[in-house]
Amino acid sequence: MYSKSGTQAYAQVDLESQLAGASPHELITMLLEGAKSAVLRAMIYFETGNIAKRGEMISRAINIIDNGLRTSLDHEKGQHIAQDLEQLYEYMSRTLLEANRQNKPELLTGVSEILTNLATTWKEIEPKKR
Repeated sequence: MYSKSGTQAYAQVDLESQLAGASPHELITMLLEGAKSAVLRAMIYFETGNIAKRGEMISRAINIIDNGLRTSLDHEKGQHIAQDLEQLYEYMSRTLLEANRQNKPELLTGVSEILTNLATTWKEIEPKKR
């Protein structure tokens, strides 16, 4: 069969290909889905008691939110929307950190719901392709 590193290399090439051909809207979609996936995986690791992996997934979600979603905000164009999203992203990052620090998996549910709602809304406003 395939080695784990070979599979990971293939997945990395696939991701890089998707990123290279993605529109700005699609990139935000990928970031939202990535953050949502990391939070869901953290929830699983809470259940299984894998503290290291739980922390890794929470860190991944925070990184996507802070270094992907927050940095992509355009405070010039959509000033009010950008401010609201900035506060929402800050809340999610802080809540994820608290969930891990205080060992409260129930806090992840709210963040997961917010990310799901954002992703759904973002997909609905996708510009029409010609």
